Amino acid sequence: MTKQTGRWILFLVLGAVVSVYGCSTHADVPRMLADELDSRLSDTDLVVIDVRAGRDWTESEWKIKGAVRADPGRLEYWVGNFPKEKTIVLYCA
Repeated sequence: MTKQTGRWILFLVLGAVVSVYGCSTHADVPRMLADELDSRLSDTDLVVIDVRAGRDWTESEWKIKGAVRADPGRLEYWVGNFPKEKTIVLYCA
C-alpha cells in the first residue's frame, strides 16, 4: 500500500466515524488506523461498510475492495445483515 493510499483510507475511516457518531469523541468507540485496515482486508471476521449517500457512492472511483454499501439511515437493514461478532468498519468521504 502506498503512503497516499494509506492516508486516503485513514481519511475515509475517520470520516465515517465522525458522520456516524458526530464530532464529539467517544472513548468507547474503537478506532482503526489505515495500516491496520489494510492488513486486515482479507480477514473473514472484518466487514467494511461504505456509508456514503447516493451519488457520493455511485459516482466515486474510490472504493475499498470488498466493502459493502449500506445506507446509514436504514438501521433496520443493518440489524439483520451484519453479524455482531464481526469487526465492523464504517467509512465515507
